[in-house]
Order: sequence, then C-alpha cells, then structure tokens
Amino acid sequence: MKRYLWLVAACVVSLVATAQFYKPDVLGNGFEQHTFVMPDDYHGPVVSTLVRKLAPDTTHCAILYVHGYNDYFFQEEMAQKFIDWGYNFYAIDLRKYGRSLLPHQWEYEVRDMSEYYADIDSAISVIRSEGNSRIVLMGHSTGGLTTSLYCHARRDNLPVDALILNSPFFEWNFNALYRNVLIPAVAFIGRFLPDGGLPDATSISPYAMSLLKEYHGEWQFSTEWKKSMSRGERFGWIRAIDKGHDVIHNMAPLPCPVLLMHSHQTISGNEWTPLYQQGDAVLDVEHIARYGSRISNYVTEVTITDGLHDLELSRPDVREQVYNEIYRWLSTRQLLGDENK
Repeated sequence: MKRYLWLVAACVVSLVATAQFYKPDVLGNGFEQHTFVMPDDYHGPVVSTLVRKLAPDTTHCAILYVHGYNDYFFQEEMAQKFIDWGYNFYAIDLRKYGRSLLPHQWEYEVRDMSEYYADIDSAISVIRSEGNSRIVLMGHSTGGLTTSLYCHARRDNLPVDALILNSPFFEWNFNALYRNVLIPAVAFIGRFLPDGGLPDATSISPYAMSLLKEYHGEWQFSTEWKKSMSRGERFGWIRAIDKGHDVIHNMAPLPCPVLLMHSHQTISGNEWTPLYQQGDAVLDVEHIARYGSRISNYVTEVTITDGLHDLELSRPDVREQVYNEIYRWLSTRQLLGDENK
C-alpha cells in the first residue's frame, strides 16, 4: 500500500513539474512553450524557447524543428503532419529570434554559429527526458546550416538519428565577385566591428508577398518576428555565416542519413510576379544541390517542382508532395513513429 501511494505521489509530482515547466504557447491549439535561460553573451541576457505539441498516443519518437533567418516557428500544419505520423513535435526559437527576442537584442545577431549549439543541446536534453529515444532534427534555410554544423560538431556522439534539410543555406546567393571578394572583405571587417551593419530594407520583399495572406499568399504570421521588411545584417552575422559555409564546403560527410529538399528553380528580381510562387526566391537551388548532395554518405535528394524557399509554405498541392516525400523517406529509413512502424 505504501509503495502504491509513493508511486501515485511521484506521478502527481511529475505532472505538476511538467505543468510548471511549460506554459501555453501563443499559437494555442495544444502548443506549449518553455523558456531556457542561457548564459549571458557579449550583449547581456540570452534565452531560447522550446515549443512542443505532443502526439495523442504514447510514442518515443520526436522531431525537433529549427527555423531560418528572419523567422520563427509558426507552421502548425507541418507540426500536425508529424504528429499524425506518430511523432511528438518540438521546435526551438533560437536566441534573438521570435519568442526568444529580448528588448535589448538586435534581431538574429550571432558572431559564431556555435552559439546556437547550447540552444539545441538544451532542447534535445529535455526531449530525451520526456521519453523520446528517437529524434529527427529538421532545419530550414539558415536553420539547415545551423543543424548541419551542429551535427558536424557533435558527430562523435551524435544525439539525433537523422537530419531533414528544407532549402538549407549552404552558400550566398550572389555572383562570384560578391562571394569570393566582397563577402570575405565584409567578414574580415566583422571580426573587428561585429556591431556594424547594412541598412534595413525599405520595401516589402517579393518573397514576403508570396507568403502573406494580405498580399498573394495564404499565411498569417507575426511580422514583428518574421518581418516583411527585414533588418540589415550585422557584419558579425555575415562573418559567422561565411565561416559556417567554409565548414560545410570542406567537412567530412555527416554520420547520419539526410533528406535534402529544395525547389526546382531559383527566382530573382525586385518586383513581384506570379513566378515568385513557383520557385526559391531566396537561395540558389544549384548551390543547395551542390553542397547538400555531399553533406552525408546517406543523402536522399528531392527536388520539388514549384516549391517556395520554405517548401512547407508552398501552395497546397506542392506542400502535399513535400509531406509525401518526407513520409516516404521516414518510412524507408524506419524512422516512423511507434504506431506506424
């Protein structure tokens, strides 16, 4: 009897601790969030934010999603797909992004990509403590760069089972002069003047117009956290990204299976046209394919016709193909949730 009462008490304490750990997220609809207080950096206090929504049935599989630049997690449809496949869904708003942006901080600022590793480590530690023994990491755009660098840094004791890359940012979408001369020069300046920066955008980007419901898209999101007119990049950020690219271009293949996904074409120009809803308006898909195809010895590359830069925000028939490809890959790699094995 005493043992039974002890077990009941332990369960109650666990439930109370979990309830205190998480609070309702801004998305509602069953999403919860927890804020990690991280060590101070060069500008003071830092936090990151873990968002979760659990599968209705017990599962030991989890997905951890990492957003891109000028971004945060808001893709509820994507989360629900993974939940339907038997995954507990988690996303991290990295330091200085979205839910984690503090009043004294400059959006998106980073001086070395390794600053994000503690955010991901913290998230994975919690995910494992909640009974998830299989974890798939997923990154979009700059999040694809971040997650790839993270897996490289943790390759000797990799805490995830696989990596999904949605249009990863593996190279600057500029001509050879910019990539080989101007960007390295700015990166050098960033070593000494990291807080110097480029001017803010003065008009909404065609890509933002392709996403926002008030223009030509179907999505509503916080334009405070995902700006339609983005802030100018700081020199320290440019240096951090450029150094990260150098690592990606020269590193040994990652020791995990990778699903690499990108659009079939790159779109450019300063004025919005319907073509902007039929391709990647942010990165060069040839760069993604070139560097992504050799990031692991176990790469599955999928080209999505008419996919946007964030493939999960493409028009309905296109993103349904994206989800079908992810499901097929998870199934082939025997990474589906417990009830789908």
